[in-house]
Amino acid sequence: MQLLERHSYESGRDYAMRVIRENIIRMDLAPGAAISDRELAAWMNLSRTPVREALLDLAKVKIVEIYPQKGSVVAPIDYSLVEEAQFMRSVLEIAVVQLVCQCAADSQIAQLKENVELQEFYFQHGSTERLLEMDDEFHKLLFQIAGRMQTYELMKSLTVHFDRVRSLEVTAVKEHLWIGDHRKIYEAVAAHDPERAKALMEMHLNRYKVDEAVLREQYPQYFQ
Repeated sequence: MQLLERHSYESGRDYAMRVIRENIIRMDLAPGAAISDRELAAWMNLSRTPVREALLDLAKVKIVEIYPQKGSVVAPIDYSLVEEAQFMRSVLEIAVVQLVCQCAADSQIAQLKENVELQEFYFQHGSTERLLEMDDEFHKLLFQIAGRMQTYELMKSLTVHFDRVRSLEVTAVKEHLWIGDHRKIYEAVAAHDPERAKALMEMHLNRYKVDEAVLREQYPQYFQ
């Protein structure tokens, strides 16, 4: 598991929530893994109360299952929830990328280009963790350029199910066609072509459906 640095503005509950959520997304806490609030609290140097509160919040979005008197486990991947999260991302990110095509400054387009080049670099050098970080950053940059960061934060709080599948794809699917998708999306933004950007983003966010069979074959124990 990865212990993240705590931000000065974070409450204990918010910090515990972020750490547990990120470890679930990265599969350091895999589906079915037991979760001990006592052990997590000691590891994060927190009392048990904020950890328990964080687990209750994660249970509300069905990423953790809590069994009274028995403990908590990471929920299996439920593809119906993945599809809901994907629906939200499609609606929001397609709208955002079209807006970006209309408002992006040259310096912001350069940021997108640099991000894509880093994705390609980390893929070539086998750095899975950094590749995922750059993937996240690419999508976040689009919301930043569009001036829609409140929307981004809301979306991220509800798309953890989609993010787990995306994390599995990095190791299970060898071609990583989504890196090429990002380059094409950047090129459409650079050309200020909202219709092409819309079509590319729609294809990009639906790519997980193509990979579902591969993921189920390699990781049957992770799925509901």
